[in-house]
Amino acid sequence: METKLDTRPSPIAGQWYPGDPKRLAGSVDKYIKEAQLPELEGEVVAIMAPHAGHLYSGPVAGYAFAALKGLSPEIVAVISPMHHPYAQSLLTTAHAAYETPLGVIPVDLAALNTLDTLLSERLGYGLTYVRRDPEHSLEIELPFLQRSLPQGFTLLPVMVRDVRLHVVQALGMALAAVLKGKQALLVASTDLSHFYPRQEADVLDAEVLRRVEAFDPQGVMLAEDEGKGFACGRGALAAVLWAAKELGGDRVKILHHATSGDVTGDNSEVVGYGSAVVLKPKA
Repeated sequence: METKLDTRPSPIAGQWYPGDPKRLAGSVDKYIKEAQLPELEGEVVAIMAPHAGHLYSGPVAGYAFAALKGLSPEIVAVISPMHHPYAQSLLTTAHAAYETPLGVIPVDLAALNTLDTLLSERLGYGLTYVRRDPEHSLEIELPFLQRSLPQGFTLLPVMVRDVRLHVVQALGMALAAVLKGKQALLVASTDLSHFYPRQEADVLDAEVLRRVEAFDPQGVMLAEDEGKGFACGRGALAAVLWAAKELGGDRVKILHHATSGDVTGDNSEVVGYGSAVVLKPKA
């Protein structure tokens, strides 16, 4: 008799993306198919993708997930911000799996426990396990993973609340240690500037993307403090960049940038979206 996994029910299906499996699969496939990628030389270590509702950020996210063609990772670490006011620094799910209309993705509980231990050694505290979290920014990437990768991968989910430099860097190093030697993929979930006029947003977004392409996680973290650029998932993004470096990544390619104005036609206050890929030399 098959045991049913304790799954985290989706709080956003039918709102942030289609709740009907056929519609969801069709729309995600369309975003991925329409992405026009540059030539990518090397193996994909990590991607950066936006996390607004699919209607708004899906066309940009499609570029990141199109870069995964042909990959078959055994474990996918999705690192996102935590937008809700939890008191703890680093959070993960207490459920054994995530559920979307496209099916269930099991959580790699052993990898999570190892990550928790490594973080405790580095920071003095580890992950906080929560049930029925309302966070959208991690889940929003899952239907894209379900359509772009073969079934069978497990999930390593982390939501970042504390964006102090030493916390984010410790997370990056710990992630690399957990994933080393495995067929692994890292996903950084972040949007860019929020609610600036389009012309100003483009300048702010370009600076963050420049720092991403320079493979400069510390620069990504400092952009907001310097008032030069903004990314709501800067902690998640920087942690993934640090981990990707440790796992052999040697260059980052920006794939696409757009804003909510490209969808709504309203450029008075936009949200910026970017996608990127981290590559390493082929073995």
